[in-house]
Amino acid sequence: MASNVLNEKIIPFFQRLSGSRHLVALRDGMTAAVPMIIIGSVFMIVAQFPIQGYQDFMAHTFGSNWATVVQYPTNASFHIMGLVAVAGISYNLAKSYKVDAFSAMVVAIGAFILTIPLRVDKAGAMWVPLQQLDSSGLFIAILVGLFITDLYVWLVHKNLTIKMPSTVPPAVSNSFASLFPGALALILMWIIRMAVEASPMKSIPNIINFVLQEPLSHLNNSLPGAIIVELFICLLWFFGIHGANTVSGVMMPIWLGAMTQNANAMQAGKALPNIVTQQFYDNFVHMGGSGATIGLAFMLAFLSKSKEFKTLGKLVVGPALFNVNEPIIFGMPVVMNYKLLLPFILAPMANVITTYTAMSTGIVAKTMGVMVPWTTPPIISGYLATGHLSGAVLQLVNIVIDGLIYYAFFKSMDRSHLAEEKDEVA
Repeated sequence: MASNVLNEKIIPFFQRLSGSRHLVALRDGMTAAVPMIIIGSVFMIVAQFPIQGYQDFMAHTFGSNWATVVQYPTNASFHIMGLVAVAGISYNLAKSYKVDAFSAMVVAIGAFILTIPLRVDKAGAMWVPLQQLDSSGLFIAILVGLFITDLYVWLVHKNLTIKMPSTVPPAVSNSFASLFPGALALILMWIIRMAVEASPMKSIPNIINFVLQEPLSHLNNSLPGAIIVELFICLLWFFGIHGANTVSGVMMPIWLGAMTQNANAMQAGKALPNIVTQQFYDNFVHMGGSGATIGLAFMLAFLSKSKEFKTLGKLVVGPALFNVNEPIIFGMPVVMNYKLLLPFILAPMANVITTYTAMSTGIVAKTMGVMVPWTTPPIISGYLATGHLSGAVLQLVNIVIDGLIYYAFFKSMDRSHLAEEKDEVA
């Protein structure tokens, strides 16, 4: 009975959820901001490479403000995270509806800017605070990107557009077609903003921070919160659903926001406030991919007795070094394989606990806000993410622990496969 409910209700629900147009648009739109963050992170590493001799040499050669100058591109990339996200989300969502994606994106950007309270200097000039365009504005970017684009698409489908003759160039025709739905979308956002400003909250960012961002960030930056998130990722993968993609659609804004706070603290010379960031999962929990399977990949490649596992090991060990483990998940397989469910959950859980404990106690440096690509091999990524050798050492410790967790389960399956192969030969 329970199995039927699982197969007929729960699994199809999560499969539909992970493939829904809004979640896909959210995931792809957020991913659009990642290249800019990586570019900014490179300049941040150049400016603050964690070797004192290098720091002294660069400061002596180029002056005391060289680090500030080098990090101009870091500021230019980190501080447009929300702007890029709202553009990417709106573009991908409108594209899925087969509506002019560029026009919808422009309207969504305008609506996003409309949510931001402007500042006025002493001379009377108005300006947009940059912090509302970066990770601080990610939740607003998500809501605007989804809601305004859906509204825009609905208006277009209702034919509330200005149609131009077929002889008019498409660029001009699309611009006029977006005029009426775009105006209605902006007017609605304007009314919402005026209503919020008349309330005790005073601004839309204050509401988002009070209702969503603060509660979720506190949950995320705790050990129980990190454990719950990781458990959810592993269970989804076990049923063949891309757990990391499904969960990151909701959690990535929080992880990137925590990362940006660490980067800002690093630049200001202050203590790093957050442990659980994007790099916490990418570089310390998911080594070898979801399930922390890098140790399993090496055992398949070098310790297998059965021919099937030896062949599989040659195929999976290379991708595992770059944290790609779909060959293991679907080739071994891990999906719907009760023999591997326990280690597939326990190994990343152990990584969460050891990493959180080591960073919270100060034994290992926290991630310093540098976006290290998730495909960066372990040991290298640990050093780059923390700016300290302790990060690389922690990764090595985690890999050993993961291998020990998988070893007994691997040996049992290897013996079983070897026996089957001998029976076939006999």
